[in-house]
Amino acid sequence: MKTMKILALPVMALLFLSSCVSVRVLSDYDKEANFNEYKSYAFYKTGIDKAHLSDLDKKRILKAIDAEMSSRGMVKEQNPDLLISIFTKEREQVDIYNNYWGGMYGWGWSPWYYGGYGPGWGWNYPNVSTRTQGSLYIDLIDAKNKELVWQGKGVGTLNNTKNIEKKEERIREFVTEILQQYPPGNASK
Repeated sequence: MKTMKILALPVMALLFLSSCVSVRVLSDYDKEANFNEYKSYAFYKTGIDKAHLSDLDKKRILKAIDAEMSSRGMVKEQNPDLLISIFTKEREQVDIYNNYWGGMYGWGWSPWYYGGYGPGWGWNYPNVSTRTQGSLYIDLIDAKNKELVWQGKGVGTLNNTKNIEKKEERIREFVTEILQQYPPGNASK
């Protein structure tokens, strides 16, 4: 039993660390767009209203985008160069970890135990967990010709937490990682 506890600690640590995986980011853009011309932005309400999120989460995402764009020297105004829209996709993932400790030999001797406990004897501790894998898309649309010029996508696990600070932190992380790819050519690789 003591050996099982010792082995369980590294396994638990590995599972915890793997659940803290960062956001995977992809971006695409119009090669003909001149990104140096874009100095101002506004949020595209029509597109944002279609996003399948709570109004509070939309507000958190827009606040994070606002902070990122402002940090890049862009100005929010009524007649912008860029319109910003968002949309999301999500899916539930179920992870099953079957922690089986024991042998399969039946009666008699085996490298793991001795005894007559029958075939398949051992300890079976299944662990089932669910997590939400979400995708956040940020679209930048040229305000003059209403054409998409840049799209960033972040994919990662959304922590189902009741802690609002952690939720806001995770949203900021998604937005920051996605917008690191903007403008094209300045993306950190």
